[in-house]
Amino acid sequence: MGKLTATGGVSQVEGAGGGGLTPWALITGYGTRDSYGANAHYTQVSTQDYALKTYGVAVGIADRVELSLARQEFTGSLAPLNALKLQQDILGLKVRVAGDAVYDQTGWLPQIAVGAMMKRDSAIGGLGALGVTNVKQLGAKDDRGVDYYVSATKLYLAQSILLNGTLRLTKANQMGLLGFGGDKKDSYEPEFEGSIAYLLNRKLVLGAEYRMKPHNLGVDNEKDYYDAFLAYFPTKNLSVTAAYVNLGDITIFNPKKQRGWYLSVQAGF
Repeated sequence: MGKLTATGGVSQVEGAGGGGLTPWALITGYGTRDSYGANAHYTQVSTQDYALKTYGVAVGIADRVELSLARQEFTGSLAPLNALKLQQDILGLKVRVAGDAVYDQTGWLPQIAVGAMMKRDSAIGGLGALGVTNVKQLGAKDDRGVDYYVSATKLYLAQSILLNGTLRLTKANQMGLLGFGGDKKDSYEPEFEGSIAYLLNRKLVLGAEYRMKPHNLGVDNEKDYYDAFLAYFPTKNLSVTAAYVNLGDITIFNPKKQRGWYLSVQAGF
């Protein structure tokens, strides 16, 4: 319990410690270099036509290594995708390689971590009437893939501001829910993700995030994500995060920007 409140971040939608949309260089949990921390989370994102549920667990070891496991479930509510159900499993690994965002307040070097997310589409349902039972039939080149990223996080305690930048190499379509690569492109693309957070006090954090996305599929007019969030840490063992999210267009079948709410609960130590 040696780390400061909120400095483990919350659980990102792919299971890693960080913000809601993007991983940070911070290691999840409150374990210091002599201990460990762990948490479990449940997240739901709902827009006009779709819902995304994510749940999983994560462990931080010696404030150096983070392991996470998450499942995503994506469903539709508007015809012709009202029966849509996609599932994805994500195994994450993050390693802090330099810096200390919390205790190094005099140096210029941010905390830096490298990570990977191994993703596998475990199910696709609700498209049987269209003859679609695998994301490859939508134009994806594969139903599994790996995202690689490097994150840099700097916390300015005197100003109560946290800044994070993440560079992700990815071929994932809609985070991998629609497979990897596609009829338009099938190569790794560097995508930038950024976060800014302001600590209103020791229990409340206000912030915003932006996440760039690739566009690999002809059936998916994929757009960048962004959000504005408020995270509440009543104790070190619990956090609740609420946000407004914009996920852009999801498919050409419902060609409109998907806006809605995000709610996540995390419990751990």
